This record gives sequence, C-alpha cells and structure tokens, in this order.
Amino acid sequence: MAICPECEFEIDVDEYDVDRGDIVECGNCGTNLEVVGLNPIEFDVASDDEDDEELDEDDLDEGGDEPDEDDE
Repeated sequence: MAICPECEFEIDVDEYDVDRGDIVECGNCGTNLEVVGLNPIEFDVASDDEDDEELDEDDLDEGGDEPDEDDE
C-alpha cells in the first residue's frame, strides 16, 4: 500500500509492477502521481512539465512561431 500525498487515499500498488518515474493516477482524487520510492512505494505529485512541452510543440507553426489568430 502507498498513500496519495494529495488526499491520503491508500493506493494498492505492487512494487514489482512499477518503477521509479512511473506515473500512477490516484483512484480517489485523480491526481497524477510519480513513483519516487520503491521500498516502500512512495509517491509525489507528478509535474505537468512534460505535458506542457508537448502542447507547446504542437501549437507552433512551421516557422517556429506561435500561430496568430489572423493567420486563419
């Protein structure tokens, strides 16, 4: 068992099913949690940096600039 740092919900995760850096969603509050420890399993709230970077790259046009509303 591991504890969600946001809502203190007990999450049943087998230490053999996860690795450090894996993302697990809390079944109670829906927060994305990063596995930071394995014995015992410990979670920290996952940062959204990776998602933000993916969105930023997708929003850029071919010229490397952000699209203007006038370009439509």
